[in-house]
Amino acid sequence: MNSPFKATDFLVVIPARLGSTRLPRKPLADLGGKPMVVRVAERAKQSNAQSVVVATDSAEIQAACDEHRIECLLTSPDHPTGTDRIAEVAQLLKLPANTLVVNVQGDEPLIPAELINQVAQTLADNINCAISTVATPIVDLAEIANPNVVKVILNRAQEALYFSRAPIPFVRDQNIDLKITHLRHLGIYAYRADFLEAYTRLEPAPPEQAEALEQLRALWNGYRIAVHIAPKAPPAGVDTPEDLERIRQILSKSEY
Repeated sequence: MNSPFKATDFLVVIPARLGSTRLPRKPLADLGGKPMVVRVAERAKQSNAQSVVVATDSAEIQAACDEHRIECLLTSPDHPTGTDRIAEVAQLLKLPANTLVVNVQGDEPLIPAELINQVAQTLADNINCAISTVATPIVDLAEIANPNVVKVILNRAQEALYFSRAPIPFVRDQNIDLKITHLRHLGIYAYRADFLEAYTRLEPAPPEQAEALEQLRALWNGYRIAVHIAPKAPPAGVDTPEDLERIRQILSKSEY
């Protein structure tokens, strides 16, 4: 079967599974009469993506997507990461090696369409990189030491040197004005399809296991990650019941 995708196109894949320790059945949580995963897909459809696909191991999620006319592929329940699930989608769709695939998290119902476009454009502009992602300047200094906030440090070409839950760069002498801007990593990625195929064969890397950050597997194996710096962070996603209520309030006010 011939693929409908050209090397210059990009598509969005939204990995979604029902298992969640902090918020059970999160993708199907109701947001203004629609499941959250449907809300995410509708936001992604506002981008320039040629298509938007939900990738799941759940027949319930697939049924919800079918009801709202969202393309959905049923994938293996054995994938250890969302990236592995997206790699299966690339294989099922027989994507050409250079096709750009944007990974939008299934708990980001307010993600700006322009951010999706930008992460894809960043990868298209950096032909020597296998991945692109996004960072934003940290304005709340308390976040620098917060291990739940992932930081990234870049080289002069705006490629990632390292991601960490620790404060990076660490400022040893607080009395020197270094004009350092600490960057928070945002969990949106674009990949080339051939990288996704290779990723499934890579062993977990020691720094990945230490930090619990799967993007370190790519750096450990020599893949380059281009980073777009967004001026401000997008609206926060959903991790807890409190987050869910916050999003419901926003949607009820028709702000999005």
